[in-house]
Amino acid sequence: MDPYVVLTCRTQEKKSSIASGKGTSPEWNETFLFSIAHGTSKLLLKIYDSDGLSGDDFVGETTIPLEPVFHSGSIEPTSYSVVKDGDYCGEVKVGLLFTEESSRGFDGGEENFGGWRQSSRDY
Repeated sequence: MDPYVVLTCRTQEKKSSIASGKGTSPEWNETFLFSIAHGTSKLLLKIYDSDGLSGDDFVGETTIPLEPVFHSGSIEPTSYSVVKDGDYCGEVKVGLLFTEESSRGFDGGEENFGGWRQSSRDY
C-alpha cells in the first residue's frame, strides 16, 4: 500500500505526501495549516492508496471534532478510528495545535468571518 491523506476543513483541502512502500503502518509527520472561521467544527481525513496509472483506492475516513483543540489550544497525538462503509478498518494518530492571530492583512475569502484562526496539523 502507498497511502496518502486528503484533509478537508470546510472549503480548504490539503494533501499529504505519498508514504511509498510503507504498507499499513505509514508515518507522515507533516504539518498542515488551515484558516479556521467561526462555526468550523470538524476536520475530515480521507485515506487513499495511490495506484499510479489506475485510479487511487479509497481506504477509509475519519472525522476529528475541533472544539476540544479550540478549548485547550492543542491535542497530543490521539488515535481516531478509520471507517469505510461503516466498517472499522484501522486507526490514524493525529496531533493538533491551534493558534489565534489577527486578521490584519489577511484575505482569506470565504474563511475570513470576523477574524481568522490558524490551526496546524501534524501527522
